[in-house]
Amino acid sequence: MSFLRRRSATPAGPEFDVLAMDPGDWPGNLGAGLLPAPDGTCQGVFLRYDLFGGRGPAMIIGNLPEGSPAREVPEGQVPFEVAQLLLALENDEEVTVVSTEDVPVMQGDNLLIVRRVKLSEGRISCVQFDRSDNVLVTIAAWDRPITDDLYALLKPLPAELFQQG
Repeated sequence: MSFLRRRSATPAGPEFDVLAMDPGDWPGNLGAGLLPAPDGTCQGVFLRYDLFGGRGPAMIIGNLPEGSPAREVPEGQVPFEVAQLLLALENDEEVTVVSTEDVPVMQGDNLLIVRRVKLSEGRISCVQFDRSDNVLVTIAAWDRPITDDLYALLKPLPAELFQQG
C-alpha cells in the first residue's frame, strides 16, 4: 500500500508517516500529541478526535514506531491508546484485555490484517494493525463500533501538521 511507506526526507515532526483521518473529515475537535524520546526522536503520535464538545474524545488513533516504549504493555493490559482514552474521559474503572482476534480486511486491492482487541469495558472498541514500515496503528473508540468503513478514511497526514509554530 503506497500510504504505508516510510518517508524519504525527515519531516519537522515524526520521522514516519502518521496514518489517521484528515481533520477536515471529522466534524469535532482534533488534538495531537507527540511522545518524545530523550534523544529527541519521536516515539509516537496520538490524534484525539472529540465529538463530545469538550467532554472527552470519541476516538484516539496512535502511531507507534518500532522500539517505542508505549508498544510494550504487559499481557492482559490495555494498549496505550485505550489508557489515554480512559484518562481523557476521566474513567478510572479497571479495564483489561479479554481476547484478541486477527481479521482480514480489504483496503482497496490490498489485504490488511487487523487485530480486534476485546476489552472488559464493552463501550470501548479497539483495533490494531502493523504497517509495512513497522509502525503500529491503534484505534480506540468510545461508545462507537469500529467498522471496516473506517479504514477507507485513514490517510497519511502532512508533516506540516506537526511543525512547531
